[in-house]
Amino acid sequence: MNRRFFITSFLFLSILTQKAIGQERYTLKGNDPNGIRKSYMGRQIAQVMSHFGIYWLERPEREFEENTAQLIKNLELKEGMSVADIGAGSGYHSRLISARIGKGKVFAVDVEPEMIAFINARIKEEKLSNVATVLGTETSVKLPDASVDLILLVDVYHEFSFPYEMGVSMYKALKPNGRLVLVEFRAEDFAVPIKEIHKMSEAQAVKEMKEIGFQLQKNINNLPWQHCMIFVK
Repeated sequence: MNRRFFITSFLFLSILTQKAIGQERYTLKGNDPNGIRKSYMGRQIAQVMSHFGIYWLERPEREFEENTAQLIKNLELKEGMSVADIGAGSGYHSRLISARIGKGKVFAVDVEPEMIAFINARIKEEKLSNVATVLGTETSVKLPDASVDLILLVDVYHEFSFPYEMGVSMYKALKPNGRLVLVEFRAEDFAVPIKEIHKMSEAQAVKEMKEIGFQLQKNINNLPWQHCMIFVK
C-alpha cells in the first residue's frame, strides 16, 4: 500500500472518529424555548444572555438577592492571586475581586466583544490596574496552561454551548492546586425565582465536572439563591 495513501486514510479516519465522539457527547434535543436545541449529559443548554442583559447584571438589588459580598468572602482571596472570572459579563465580580488581591491579576474572560468593551471602559473609569480582559471563544477560555490560582463562574456555565470543551480548557488553565468555584442558581429550590433552565442541581454539576476531571471539595450553602461549589483537580 502506498505510504502517503495510508497516512492520509489514517488521518481521515481519525477526524471522523473525533467528530463521532463529539456528536455522541451532545444531543440535539430540548423542549424549553429559553434553551438551545442541544443537551449535554441530560441537561438542555440555556441560551446565552447577551450584552443587552448588562442592566440586569448591574441591577442595584443584586447584592441583596445574591449576597455578593458573602460570595467574595467564600473565595478566600489572597494578596497576589491570579483569578479568572469566566463569563465576566459587565465585570461586576471582576471589580470586587480586584480590590482583594492587591498586586495579583484578574482575567475577565467573555465571548462577546461588547462585554469586553464594557469591562475595558469600567477598568479605565474605576482605575482597575490589576484587571485585564480576554476575549474567549465557545470552546476555550484563551488562558495559558497552569496560569491561574482560581476560576470563578457565576451563573454562566449552564449557558456554555460546549461545556465539555470549555471545562477541559479551564482545567488546563488552573494551576495544580487551583480551585474552580461554580456558582449556579439552585435547581433543588423551587422558591428561587429564576427560570428552570437557568438553574443547576448539585448532582448535575458534580456529574459534569467529574467528566472533565474535577472533584467537588465542598458546597458552601450560605448564599440566598445559589450553590457555591468548590471544585479541585
